[in-house]
Amino acid sequence: MGKANNETDSQGINLIGKGTRITGDVASDGDIRIDGELNGNLDCSGRVVIGVSGKVTGEIKCKNSEISGYQKGKLKVEQLLSLKSSSKVYAEISTGKLSIEPGALFSGSCAMGEQTKHEGSGKLQKA
Repeated sequence: MGKANNETDSQGINLIGKGTRITGDVASDGDIRIDGELNGNLDCSGRVVIGVSGKVTGEIKCKNSEISGYQKGKLKVEQLLSLKSSSKVYAEISTGKLSIEPGALFSGSCAMGEQTKHEGSGKLQKA
């Protein structure tokens, strides 16, 4: 039998495979996994996963992110950013929550917590 009412499947996982290089900006309404290279900005309303072989140079904006590979640029993560032990991140980070495994390399700055959601609005809400 066929699937019914599966319109949410159209927002599935997008994949930039190992050996693939993209230069330019990428926007996605679904989740995205990067095992190749992206030189450009990424705007994603879902989850961004950078695999061990993945490399991103540019700004990333997303809801959640897990990084096992390389990232250089700005990272704006609305909820949770996880840096795995194999990650190498050189970034200006703005996130709700941050998890860093032992062995991860992080160099840059980090603003974390509720205030990051309201940056630039001129108002801070109490938690």
